[in-house]
Amino acid sequence: MNAKNLLDQLLSSGQSMLSETLGSRADTGAPARPGYANFGTGMLAGGVLGLLLGDKRVRKFGGKALAYGGAAALGALAFRAYSDWQRQKSAAGAPGAEPAQFLPAPAEDHSRAVLKALIAAAKSDGHIDARERGLIEDKLAALADDPALRSWIDAEVARPLDPADVAAAAGSMEVASEMYLVSVLAVDAESFMERAYLDALATQLTLPAELKAQLETEAKRALAAA
Repeated sequence: MNAKNLLDQLLSSGQSMLSETLGSRADTGAPARPGYANFGTGMLAGGVLGLLLGDKRVRKFGGKALAYGGAAALGALAFRAYSDWQRQKSAAGAPGAEPAQFLPAPAEDHSRAVLKALIAAAKSDGHIDARERGLIEDKLAALADDPALRSWIDAEVARPLDPADVAAAAGSMEVASEMYLVSVLAVDAESFMERAYLDALATQLTLPAELKAQLETEAKRALAAA
């Protein structure tokens, strides 16, 4: 499993954790819902996501907007936010921003950047201790069969939280937008600590204030659809 496939599994797993009916459908031979042909893998990814985000936050992660689309759905939400921001700038008579290339299937570096942002956001409330880190590593070992990818993820989970380090992985406005969007989806924005992390990340990503606000609006819409 490469970084893109792992990201797809994580982004798509929240709903599978909440719906035991999918398992019963698999038992009876009834058609599976889109995106969960491999239910066991989805549940395993859901377990990793639960450890990363904590039980409370994973229940709302991504909403229906990400339930079946994975990384492609995240890119679509980021693109919509970026497009709305461009339209607002044009309506206000401001110079238009350069169009971003939002890829339907992120490349490996792109996917790793979004994974890095997701892992960092999960650490922003300080709930991942040594025991939970060990559990995450064990589950990822069962999910990611690439030793290099597992080693990279282990290092990211153990790395001290640093918004500048996270932002350095963004090679474009496209990737920066997706990294910020997945971070907003993963945190509790009402928490002072996590809100401070989001603001610091947006600064390090050099997101314009209006684009930052538009990305947060998209995140709220996705969560409201859960």
